[in-house]
Amino acid sequence: MLQGRTLQELAVEIQRQQNAKQDYLADTSALSMVDGDEGIKFQIEGMEPFGVNDLAHSQIGQYLEIPAKYYERMRYGSPELLTENVNHWLHKTETPERRMVRTLDGNVRAFLSDRYRRIDNADVAETVLPIIGRMDGAQVMSCEITERRMYIKVVNPRIQTEVRVGDVVQSGIIISNSEVGLGSVSVSPLIYRLACTNGMVAQDNGVRKYHIGKINSADFDMSIFRDETIEADDRAFLLKVRDAVTAAADQTIFERIVGQMREATEAKIPAITAPKVVELTSSRFGISINENEGVLGHLIDGGDLSLYGMANAVTRYAQDVKSYDRSTELEATGYKILTMAPALWNSILSTARKEV
Repeated sequence: MLQGRTLQELAVEIQRQQNAKQDYLADTSALSMVDGDEGIKFQIEGMEPFGVNDLAHSQIGQYLEIPAKYYERMRYGSPELLTENVNHWLHKTETPERRMVRTLDGNVRAFLSDRYRRIDNADVAETVLPIIGRMDGAQVMSCEITERRMYIKVVNPRIQTEVRVGDVVQSGIIISNSEVGLGSVSVSPLIYRLACTNGMVAQDNGVRKYHIGKINSADFDMSIFRDETIEADDRAFLLKVRDAVTAAADQTIFERIVGQMREATEAKIPAITAPKVVELTSSRFGISINENEGVLGHLIDGGDLSLYGMANAVTRYAQDVKSYDRSTELEATGYKILTMAPALWNSILSTARKEV
């Protein structure tokens, strides 16, 4: 499991961002992209221009239906052409649309629908951390806050068992939230493997809340305010998150996932086909060519040529990547591989045999 911030460092950064961030609602007619000496910036009418991070750039491009490759080519090769394109499509419609612009530290961090329901990292953390503190033996093993998401990964050593003799796994949970439109508040079981300190995220056993809700309101300077109805609805959901944290740590769920792991140990990979099996599996589950090489190396080093070994190789490789976001994605990918449909696994094995 990739290490991020300490829990104390996470709390400090959440509070810092809570104080520094600002959201605005504005019609597209009041928005524009500008290119100056300091690079490309985004402006809301009447305000100083903001910087724009990579995610916000991609969201602006998606909203205006500018192909991503062309957008990036203009961004780095012809910024004046990008600003011309963006401003043309922002202002073309006779009926402007209202958008939410989320900013932090002087930069646009997200460009979203005015229906985007803001569930702040601070609210999620304040809800779940007291529950974790009351769990007997629970430990926060890793946490982080990136430009894209907040993560809190918890392990409870009091709930553990062996997949095979000497291969100990422990029960855990992962709580994540995105303030920038990249998914839901999520609470999912996590399995922590002591042999390699791997984490495996069982996403299909979680609870999620997507950030779509009533149209937000803004005051005269375009700053967003929250009405009591929205806040009451969020409180009700956060109570559900609280219950989900407790449920995700349930031993019954843990034992069911461990049962899936034990079944996967019986799904063997013929040694001669191992490189091709890894290649085919990686392609199917969104693992890049470069990542595939690392996964294959860990599969061979682990000496376990089985579906279980393949899943563990992916979660072990997750510790080698620099991005905490990508590391966590790979931890979830390991579980998806572990629980793939038997027909798909058999198809991968059959194709691998034919191609070696």
